[in-house]
Amino acid sequence: MLNTSYYTPLQKTSNKPDILLWISRVFVGLLFIFSGLIKANDPMGFGYKLQEYFHVFNLTFLNDYSAWIAIVICALEIILGILLLLGIARKSVAWGLLLLIIFFTFLTFYSAFFNVVTSCGCFGDAIPLTPWQSFIKDLILLVFIGIIFVKRNKITPIFKSSFANNVLTLFTFIFAFGAGIYTYKYLPILDFLPYKVGNNLPSLMKVPEGAPQDEFEHIYNLKNKQTGETKKVTDKEYMSQKIWEDENWEIVGEPLTKLIRKGYQVAIPDLMITDNEGQDFTQEIVENPHYNFVVTSVDVTKFSPTDFLALDKINQTIKSLSEEYNIRAVLLTASASSDVDYLNDQLDLVLETFYADAVPLKSMVRSNPGVMLLQNGIVIEKWSKDTFPSKEELINTYLK
Repeated sequence: MLNTSYYTPLQKTSNKPDILLWISRVFVGLLFIFSGLIKANDPMGFGYKLQEYFHVFNLTFLNDYSAWIAIVICALEIILGILLLLGIARKSVAWGLLLLIIFFTFLTFYSAFFNVVTSCGCFGDAIPLTPWQSFIKDLILLVFIGIIFVKRNKITPIFKSSFANNVLTLFTFIFAFGAGIYTYKYLPILDFLPYKVGNNLPSLMKVPEGAPQDEFEHIYNLKNKQTGETKKVTDKEYMSQKIWEDENWEIVGEPLTKLIRKGYQVAIPDLMITDNEGQDFTQEIVENPHYNFVVTSVDVTKFSPTDFLALDKINQTIKSLSEEYNIRAVLLTASASSDVDYLNDQLDLVLETFYADAVPLKSMVRSNPGVMLLQNGIVIEKWSKDTFPSKEELINTYLK
């Protein structure tokens, strides 16, 4: 008879879910999907943000590819987020998340510490974050991704069928890249910029009456003539304590001015439209009571052959319209006048040429070239170079 005292029952494997792992997966997965989608909504805008980083790290040769690099980064975030939630390719996803968050954390810390990029663009223009806010957000994500990485072997796919997982992975890749490519071609689905359709531009260019102003604090360096004692006081303390009446105290050097409360921020603070001689036409163009086609191009020298053909189509359509309807059409650019003259010689532009800074131009239409239709200062519609309608569509929709 066997002596069973030497044997212990086999312990049953626990099927209880790892709550901490699940919380981390859901939090990181949803945040990565949201972050990727919100930037994929405007890949050209995210590309402009990448150009700021390229400038900081002397990688400006990548500027011409910034929009496509933005599409890839957005797609990578979406793919990692979805596959993490589905439990597919756990090791690759865990490594991808870890490497990506380390890279992002380095960038946001560098931006915050050296104050080189004022907004990281983590959530596009929808949720602007300061560099330090972005860095703290990445530190929190790093903790949760660290948990996922350590426990990656515990992740199991939601669906047991390898065929189903392969199909889901394929559709995830198609969706992730397709989202960015679609909005790059057809403009953002959600426009978070001040030049979005329906906005009244003149009202966004001025401070409303009674709006709060910036509040500043002045700090004085004081020195006692008798004792040599020094101290710092604010302008309010200087007046309330009547230090100015005491002849023993003198102000040393220039006072330090510090912003303590931000006032009303004008949505469009930097739009100035001029002709070749520098004469201001901003109000005349923006507040035109008639239909006003504003063709925008940050840099006409960046036109590809297809861009050139797109501008020619836009120009010919507007030229034909102007023969029958009372409309105005302008080309608004930050290019050199010599480059515009060359373009005009090639295409015989019907568009009047005006100039503006590149910063507001980038916010008007996320396309080069792009078209904005204005009337009485209101943005009626916007089109990319690929979606500008035909003459008949414009007449039936707007001019008829």
